[in-house]
Amino acid sequence: MKFINHQPPYDLTYNDVFLVPSLSSVNSRLDVDLQTTDGVGTTVPIVVANMTAVAGRRMAETVARRGGLVVLPQDIPLDVIDETIRYVKSRHHVYETPITLSPHNTVGDALGLIHKRAHGAVVVVDADNRPTGIFTEADAAGYDRFTQLHNVMSTDLLTIESGTDLEKVFDVLSGHRLTTAPVVDGAGRMVGCVTRKGALRSTLYRPAVNSQGQFLTAVAIGVNGEPADKAARLRDLGVDVLVVDTAHGHQDRMLEAVRAVRKSAPNAIVVAGNVVTTDGTKQLIDAGANIIKVGVGPGAMCTTRMMTGVGRPQFSAVLECSDAARESGASVWADGGIRYPRDVALALAAGAGSVMFGSWLAGTYESAADTLRDPDGRLYKENYGMASNRAVRNRTRRESVFMRARKELFEEGISSSRMYLDPERPGVEDIIDHIVAGVRSAFTYSGSATVAEFRERAVVGIQSAAGYDEGRPLGQSW
Repeated sequence: MKFINHQPPYDLTYNDVFLVPSLSSVNSRLDVDLQTTDGVGTTVPIVVANMTAVAGRRMAETVARRGGLVVLPQDIPLDVIDETIRYVKSRHHVYETPITLSPHNTVGDALGLIHKRAHGAVVVVDADNRPTGIFTEADAAGYDRFTQLHNVMSTDLLTIESGTDLEKVFDVLSGHRLTTAPVVDGAGRMVGCVTRKGALRSTLYRPAVNSQGQFLTAVAIGVNGEPADKAARLRDLGVDVLVVDTAHGHQDRMLEAVRAVRKSAPNAIVVAGNVVTTDGTKQLIDAGANIIKVGVGPGAMCTTRMMTGVGRPQFSAVLECSDAARESGASVWADGGIRYPRDVALALAAGAGSVMFGSWLAGTYESAADTLRDPDGRLYKENYGMASNRAVRNRTRRESVFMRARKELFEEGISSSRMYLDPERPGVEDIIDHIVAGVRSAFTYSGSATVAEFRERAVVGIQSAAGYDEGRPLGQSW
């Protein structure tokens, strides 16, 4: 990456910079390969942050199917982690996991589950796991919540045979004006479900899988307690990426934790952070980290900069830390500060191997929080920062009441925020499409077909606040 003029003597946010178009021989967005350069094996440079209200098994499955990675939070008990990892790794690469209920479950049961997936439907199955009907939210009209599903479900059921060509699946669903259908094996038992968009997406994305062909998984590890023991147990559970995570990554305890994790799991991919300087990056790499998480204070739920004055504008932090990491054969993840697809492209231009964010995905069907409705009927989910009072309470629930009370006095995050589901992009895959479209197009403007080429070819300029505002579209006349 180079600056079109001179690099300024002050630090830059994503809003401060823009990409300059260059001579390009890349003719189409589809000619761009977004395989990441950080060695993880992801096929799109997207990592979902380890936020309790965001990262769960539904998110992990869906994002891995489209090529990204989800980091599960550090405060989840190991038995739940075990169950989650097994679940994610057993999922189908193409067919999505449906919501299933029996004919004797109620409308209330279905309505309580239907917004946990983007399908918009519940598949009703018999005792042999054969589909017998489909229930959508519209089917509940005129019925009370205690009505059994066999009385309200649609029995005019179209099923797709497993292995059917994806273009044919798309055509069949389009021809029947259906958005989703169950997928069955030769015996009529359900394998999964497929949507029109899902069939289309599976021709455009490659799943993120390990050498055994299973979806990639990652779990966060804190610096307190016994990080080495937890790392060893997580590796035994089949976790692919270990993320040693704390807000201030440039400290002795963090370096000790990374060394211990590396010793405990010598062949693991170890991510560590967060830092914003060359020294912090190099010392974490020397301690044993393969990938460094960069970012202090840019997250949407983080109040660190306003509380402490500590942090650094994210574009400059990523640029400096990525240069230091490359000298050592390592990589960085740009963690936080992402609001638009342009920010992902700029983070990659600055040298990030992948880009990490969480709050952007909090208001999606697949996020871990429960779906709620406001008085106007709009769907939303509650999100909170991982250094907030709410997160501290959850993380210290096994400590004494006195110790918990002491720790709850200090917080650096928002404890409750309503994240409304966007009617245009209510699912995480919708947002991934949005990001990937923008990033692929940015690559074509720079004449880059790969992430590595983009890092070398990108040309960046500095803009004023007016320059940034000039690029924002207008939803109405002026």
